[in-house]
Amino acid sequence: MVFANGSTAAADLIVGADGAWSRVRPLLSAAMPAYVGTTFVETSLFDGDIRYKASANAIGSGTLMAVEPGKGILAHRYANGTLHTYVALNKLPSWFGAIDFSQQQDALHQLAKEFEGWAPNLRALITDSDTAPVVRPIHFLPIDHRWDRVTGVTLVGDAAHLMSPFAGEGANLAIYDGAKLGHALRDHPGDIEAALATYEGALFPRSASYADQTAQNHQRFFGDDAPQSVVELFSGP
Repeated sequence: MVFANGSTAAADLIVGADGAWSRVRPLLSAAMPAYVGTTFVETSLFDGDIRYKASANAIGSGTLMAVEPGKGILAHRYANGTLHTYVALNKLPSWFGAIDFSQQQDALHQLAKEFEGWAPNLRALITDSDTAPVVRPIHFLPIDHRWDRVTGVTLVGDAAHLMSPFAGEGANLAIYDGAKLGHALRDHPGDIEAALATYEGALFPRSASYADQTAQNHQRFFGDDAPQSVVELFSGP
C-alpha cells in the first residue's frame, strides 16, 4: 500500500472499513453508491423544552415521524432538550444544489415552502434551526452487492453494503461484520483465504436481507401510500 504522504506498508490482509466512498472497494468491486432519491437536511433547535415547547411536545419523549409521499420531517430529542431534525425530500441533487445553504435563513425558508400547510410546530423545526443546515443525500449499493474472492482483501460496514437508514441496522451491521470477520480469522489460523471465504459466504446473504428490508421501508416512508404504509409498518406483526 502507498499512502498519500508517500509512505508504504506491506500487509497480509486489507480490510476496507472506510465507508460509503471506500477506496478499498474498487479492489473487489466496480459497484458505486447510487442516489436513493431522498435527501436529508439536518437541523437542530437548542433548549427545545423551553424555547419551542409546542415542537418538543409534538416529538414527545422519543421520535417523531411525520411523512407524506415524497417528503417528511423526522425528529428526535436529546436528553439535554435539543430537538434534532432530518427534513427529508424526494428531490434531485440539482434541486438542492440550486439552494445557497450559506444563506441559512433563506435556505431554510425555501425548504419550509415544501411543507406549506403543515403544523407550525413542525415547520419551526425547519425554519428556526440554531445550527447551519447540513445536506445529506442518501446513497446505496445494490441490494445483492457481492464480489469474487480477491486474495487478502475484504470489506466491512458501509464499504460492503451501504444502504439507506430505514432498517436502522447500518452501525449494527458494521460492528457485527467486524466481529464475524474476527471469528473467522480466529477459526482459521494461518489460512486467511479460508477465513475470508467463510466470512464473505455469510456476509453476502445477511447484508442482502437487510438491504432489501431497508429498500422496502424507504418506499413505505416516502412512497405513494405514506403515511398509512408507515402506520402499518409499526403496527404489523
